[in-house]
Amino acid sequence: MKRIIHTQSAPSAIGPYSQAVEANGTLYISGQVAINPETGKVVEGGIGEQTEQVMKNIGAILKEAGYGFSDVVKSTCLLSDINNFAAMNEVYGKYYLESSPARAAFAVKDLPLGVLVEIETIAVSNLSST
Repeated sequence: MKRIIHTQSAPSAIGPYSQAVEANGTLYISGQVAINPETGKVVEGGIGEQTEQVMKNIGAILKEAGYGFSDVVKSTCLLSDINNFAAMNEVYGKYYLESSPARAAFAVKDLPLGVLVEIETIAVSNLSST
């Protein structure tokens, strides 16, 4: 059985998809971009500020679904410029102090709304008890 996850604390989907879907104890979070959910606009600043907003959005969706960053098992990071990797990684790393998830990072030609970073996330429930 699948459960659709939605929170006002993260930006609404900008297309025909859900913020996240949970199925069989696994949470699949759609790629999050640096939209501030309060303003509906892309945050100002560079890769650091955008990555921070993306991680806040992921955190809000995790919380709504009853998960936390410690439950994340895989992330995929899409960057508009691979030269932003180190700065993105610095912010991203603040959210995974222990047991970092598996991850892939790619440079892509373009991202929605001209953002610098998009991150999708997979989390599994009850990891702390395994």
